[in-house]
Amino acid sequence: MKALTWQGKRDVRVEEVPDPRIEEPTDAVVRITSTAICGSDLHLYEVLGPYLKPGDVLGHEPMGIVEEVGSGVTRLKPGDRVVVPFNISCGSCWMCDRKLYAQCETTQVTSEGKGAALFGYTSLYGSVPGGQAEYLRVPHAQFGPIKVPETGPDERWLYLSDILPTAWQAVRYADTPPGGTLAVFGLGPVGQLSARIGRHLGADRVIGLDLVPERLEMARRHGIETLDVSRLDNVPGALIDLVDGRGPDAVIDAVGMEAHGSTSGRLAQAAAGMLPDKLARTMTDRAGVDRLTVLHAALKAVRRGGTVSISGVYGGEVDPMPLMEMFDRGVQVRMGQCHVRRWTDEIMPLLSGDGDPLGVEDLRTHRVPLAQAAQAYQMFQKKEDGCVKVVLAP
Repeated sequence: MKALTWQGKRDVRVEEVPDPRIEEPTDAVVRITSTAICGSDLHLYEVLGPYLKPGDVLGHEPMGIVEEVGSGVTRLKPGDRVVVPFNISCGSCWMCDRKLYAQCETTQVTSEGKGAALFGYTSLYGSVPGGQAEYLRVPHAQFGPIKVPETGPDERWLYLSDILPTAWQAVRYADTPPGGTLAVFGLGPVGQLSARIGRHLGADRVIGLDLVPERLEMARRHGIETLDVSRLDNVPGALIDLVDGRGPDAVIDAVGMEAHGSTSGRLAQAAAGMLPDKLARTMTDRAGVDRLTVLHAALKAVRRGGTVSISGVYGGEVDPMPLMEMFDRGVQVRMGQCHVRRWTDEIMPLLSGDGDPLGVEDLRTHRVPLAQAAQAYQMFQKKEDGCVKVVLAP
C-alpha cells in the first residue's frame, strides 16, 4: 500500500510499504477514506525528529471502512464506517475504567515513561504505524473505533479522531462560568473548534487570538471576537483591558511548543535538532525547553482565580514558569492528552442532527490526494494559500 513516511526533518514522502494485517485477536484493518494533517504532526516535521526513524508511517486522524476484524472483535464487522481515535486504549484497565483513556495501562509506553500509545507518533508513544496511508491496522478495536452513520461527508465525522474531542476537553477543563468570558490563544483547527464549543457550552464572550488573517476571518464567521496579536505590544494587557480590567475567566492555550515570538526556545529546539539523534533525545529528555510566549501570556492574562486549559502539545523538561505570579493570583491549570472516548458520546448528537452547530463542515480548507501529502505538509506549516486544515484522500 501507499503511505506517508518520515525521512528526515521537513522531509516526508509517500512510499510503498507492506499492507497491514491482523496480528492480534482484538485487531481490525481499516481502509482509510480520509485522514487529516494535525498541528501536532508539524512537531514531527520540525522538532521531534530524534524520536523517529526513516520509514515511520505518520498520521493520527483517520477514518474509513472496516475491511477485516480479529476473532476478539464483536462490535465491528467488515463494511462498518468508523473513525479511529488517535490514542490506543483497551477500555478496561484501571485507567480506562476511570475514563483516563490517554493513560491506558495496557498500552502505556512504560519504557519511555509515557502514557497510552498513539498512532503515528514517534518511539515515545510506541512507534505504531499511522493513518496517513491507504490502510491501517487498529489495535484494541474491541473498544477504540467509533462507529458513525453511513451518510454525510467524511468531514462531518473525521474530527472525532482527535481535534474535536481535544477541543471539547479543552473547553471542559477551562470551566468557564455561566455568562463568563473565554479566551482562546491560537486559531488553528483546535482553537477554532474550542472557540465554537465555548460559545455552544454557554460562555457569554469568546475571544480568539491569532496573527493569520484567514484564521481570524474564519473565527469571525462563527461569531467569535478576535484580536490580531501582531498588532498588539502587550497581549495580556490588551486582554485584561478588554474584559473589565480583570481578564477573562478562562484561557485556552491551543498553540503549544512552537509558538511564534519565542526566540530562546526556538534556538534551543534548533540546536537540539542539529545533534545526533541519541544526543538529541538525551538533551530533550533532560534539558528540553519549549517556546513559551503563548503559555506565559495565557497565565498573565487570565483573571485572578481563573483557569488556564492547555491543549497545545508541550515537551520541555526544564521550562521556566512564573510560579510566584501563578501562586499569588490563584491560577488553576489543567492539561493533557485528550481522552477521546470520554467525550465522544457527548459530541455525537451535535454531529448527527440536521444542523451543524459546531461548524465542522467549515474547517477543512484543503482536500488533496495522499500523493500530494509532502506539499500539503509544507503548505500547512508555512500557512500558505489560506490553509487552516488539510484532509488527505488516499
